[in-house]
Amino acid sequence: MGSEDNNLKGNRNFQQRKWQGIIHEYGDFISVEGEKINIEPVTLLEGNTPLIESVCLAKELRDMGFSGKIYFKYEGLNPTSSFKDRGMTVAITRAKQIGAHATICASTGNTSASAAAYSARANLPVFVVVPEKNVATGKIIQAVAHGARIIRVKGNFDDALSLVRKISDDFGLFIVNSINPWRIEGQKTAAFEVCDTLGFAPDYHFLPVGNAGNIYAYWLGYKQYKALGKINETPKMFGFQAEGAAPIVRGHPVENPETIASAIRIGNPANWKKAELAVKESDGLIDMVSDEEIISVYRFMGEKEGIFCELAPCAGIAGFIKMVKNKKIKMKDTVVVCTITGHGLKDPEATMNLIKTKQFFVEPKFSEIKKVIEEEIKKSKEKDLEMEQHKF
Repeated sequence: MGSEDNNLKGNRNFQQRKWQGIIHEYGDFISVEGEKINIEPVTLLEGNTPLIESVCLAKELRDMGFSGKIYFKYEGLNPTSSFKDRGMTVAITRAKQIGAHATICASTGNTSASAAAYSARANLPVFVVVPEKNVATGKIIQAVAHGARIIRVKGNFDDALSLVRKISDDFGLFIVNSINPWRIEGQKTAAFEVCDTLGFAPDYHFLPVGNAGNIYAYWLGYKQYKALGKINETPKMFGFQAEGAAPIVRGHPVENPETIASAIRIGNPANWKKAELAVKESDGLIDMVSDEEIISVYRFMGEKEGIFCELAPCAGIAGFIKMVKNKKIKMKDTVVVCTITGHGLKDPEATMNLIKTKQFFVEPKFSEIKKVIEEEIKKSKEKDLEMEQHKF
């Protein structure tokens, strides 16, 4: 690099990007029983995720009579690729504030990845307790990369959380699951962002429901923004569980929950009552969708919306489609937000198992590559015609 380049570089007046994480942005609105965060945040610059307007799903649902706006709050673009980072920055900062010496969590995968990353950032040891089976490899790899001590339990998530509750008291470990109110305080900031982006609150907000903390957190955020005079109305909150893991819908714990969407494979949600409160106060509901409906949305989102999400958030989107089909929501002049809780790379096995991989092995010859491209373009046009005729 020459001296002229050095001078040019030195004369540039770069300014630091303003976004510094959710505590810096919304710290005045974050508190538990009157206590606030009063130390420098443990942050990876989480939050500020995009609100993406739907193109293809909106077009699809117009044929069913829905003419509103649809937005996806893409939480998969947080630092560890899920919404958990919002709550984790607050929880881990609180752990540092009170002098905790280690953290612990139970997890189906996303919490463990987030807890491990933020604990590493805070220089705190972290123990993650996960079911022995059915935890997505991508999520465990994240926890491993951040130095977590991983304990696999021969049971499900509910067993893991029960053990975490007990062991934390004996060893003075700081729990960072959503039973910790500081987690909820962080997660509610996503509702703030939705309103700040739109300039108002949506009419409906759709989410997947697993341990049930997120639907409550969003509701807290909307209520708080209304109380502050930042919005005039709050949305109806709609949460959806998978049929094989739908304790709230069925009215009793599910001993052996089963669903392809591992993040919501929970049989006894810790925030059950809070989720029910959110839907009651907002005049919303909690319902369930099948794994088949989840998979259909999963494929559609990747191939048509260009958004690669994990399976769990597809439950919320499938629930929205279900409500439209049954005319259970307002169909005209309506604004809907669906939260995409995690990125598809969290569970790469699901993609490989559910979506046919297109790979072609050819000789390094122009004619062979040309043949593949011509055939695939023809098939693509035929597939587009099929998609135009597709109905959820």
